[in-house]
Amino acid sequence: MAFVTDRKRATGLGSAKTGTEHFWSMTVSSVGLLILVPLFVFTFGPMLGEPHEAVVAHFARPFPAIVAALTLVVGFMHFKNGAQVLIEDYTGGLTRKVLIIGTICLSYAAAATGLFALARIAL
Repeated sequence: MAFVTDRKRATGLGSAKTGTEHFWSMTVSSVGLLILVPLFVFTFGPMLGEPHEAVVAHFARPFPAIVAALTLVVGFMHFKNGAQVLIEDYTGGLTRKVLIIGTICLSYAAAATGLFALARIAL
């Protein structure tokens, strides 16, 4: 039976050197979403239940389209970073790599699909 301290187990493993960058990325995207989500709710909310032509006319204007696009991009990038931390904390090995790659692909695909749909409406 070996009595090894936590420090001894961690010695020599080094740091990932991206913790601070990731923390600031999550913090900045959180603040961005704090501003964007209420703006999105107030620009998208009045369109609920409206006919298709009214929604297309509303999102053809620059402000609602830009708010929706920014909310999509920042929201999915925040999701990608948060899900990656969750996966790194609770999985390991090949499962970790596969889940991280899948989450990144899912995030970018969802953001691209949302932006494509918004561009089709706005243009």
